[in-house]
Amino acid sequence: MKTSESGIVKDTLNFLKYYGKYENYDIYESEIPETDFNLPDPEINTETDFNSLSDTKLSLALSVSEKEPDKQKEKFRKTGMKEITESFSNNEKWNNCSTLEEFEDEIKDCVKCSELAGKRTNIVFGYGNPGAKVVIVGEAPGAEEDKQGKPFVGRAGKLLTDILKAVNFERDEVFICNILKCRPPENRNPLPDEILNCEPYLFKQLELIKPILILALGTFAAQTLLRSKEPLGKMRGRFHSYKGIKMMVTYHPAALLRNPGWKRPTWEDVQLFRKEYDKMIK
Repeated sequence: MKTSESGIVKDTLNFLKYYGKYENYDIYESEIPETDFNLPDPEINTETDFNSLSDTKLSLALSVSEKEPDKQKEKFRKTGMKEITESFSNNEKWNNCSTLEEFEDEIKDCVKCSELAGKRTNIVFGYGNPGAKVVIVGEAPGAEEDKQGKPFVGRAGKLLTDILKAVNFERDEVFICNILKCRPPENRNPLPDEILNCEPYLFKQLELIKPILILALGTFAAQTLLRSKEPLGKMRGRFHSYKGIKMMVTYHPAALLRNPGWKRPTWEDVQLFRKEYDKMIK
């Protein structure tokens, strides 16, 4: 997302091109293919001189109250994002949960993102083995996921299951979740403040599961987790680190449905992922 006038025009054109190209793609609404949009980074380095940041940047980085925007921004400038997010987590009851079941029950009625909470059918917490060594992370639930309360259902979900089986992982063996736990309206991209609100839930899931490897699916998930604006093609094929956990990036299953040419690099990625897993568990 650009804040300059020319940047806004460019983003608008990209948005129109994207929907013009994919609106008739014959998959479930929930299976939005990856995009090439540059993702605004919701976490600003705490070493930054916050007084030099524009109000637009601050608004993107923090969900600002309409009643007290100046007070919110001043607090942000003085303390930085790290202290705010830590305070946000530490003041929540769910932060003391010791099991995934208890955690899910605690956040199932979350209303931090009023737009998402008001329109959802179900929270899509995640699914799989609570003691999994592998966690699969996607972007956000779609229409089918919202209806069923489970991540990765429909054609893209079936393809993900097949990909996992191809490298000897059963779906029930891993844990599958998304960055957002609620469906964005019309499957739009998650907003920075929505990511800021929901990402601590992902941190908590990883804390409870204690995986040794993460597989990020698609550009948006990868850019969000790695705080990067690199295209997926440059991020895939090698391991990264997310909160000290080894992480691999590859194409979203929905992207493979529309572009079979990406199946080979995806196969290479998951083979490398499996080899690393075998090496680590030994």
